Amino acid sequence: MFGFGKKKRRTMNEEEEKKSAGEPETPENQENPESPENPENPENPENPESPENPETPENPETPEKPAEPDWKDQYARMLADFDNYRKRVARDREELAQFAAKDILKDLLPTVDNLALALEKAENKDDPFVQGVKLAYDGFLKALADHGATPIDSVGEPFDANFHDALAQLPSSDVAEGVIMNEVKRGWLLHGKLLRAAQVVVSSGAPEKPAENPAAEA
Repeated sequence: MFGFGKKKRRTMNEEEEKKSAGEPETPENQENPESPENPENPENPENPESPENPETPENPETPEKPAEPDWKDQYARMLADFDNYRKRVARDREELAQFAAKDILKDLLPTVDNLALALEKAENKDDPFVQGVKLAYDGFLKALADHGATPIDSVGEPFDANFHDALAQLPSSDVAEGVIMNEVKRGWLLHGKLLRAAQVVVSSGAPEKPAENPAAEA
């Protein structure tokens, strides 16, 4: 009991000795002298050159917006192109159908030529055999016409290299120069296009007169 009182008294004496020695008391809520009263905020510096606050130009150049295409014009062009394509396909299909039998018709032309030659050389036109040949010839002509094949009339016409094949050129006092005077093989057209060229003989004009010999007249 008495010992506890001694310890307490001793502790109080030590505190009084420290006070007398001049040790400063440090208050619990004393301000830190090193810290400034108005510290600068490092997160929001006032320096305008800071990368966090770059200078913005007063009149920035804004990129121009691309002009919108003319949709009506493009639509009209697309319709025109499609219409042209549709017409071209229909024309090609029609032409293919028209000329599908071109090779077959061309192979029949020699038979027609032979029948025409037989009728031309026949002496008795009223002979039943000749009449039968004529019926066959007329049937071939009708079949060719039904498929668009038509003969070319060449005799008496000017020579045209697009439709005629000249086998010879002979003088003639009756036919002008450059005009067809004889037809060896008939030409044919198929829907207005050449199926077979006509083989013809062309006139070279009137024959030249022999030069007069003055010595013979003397």
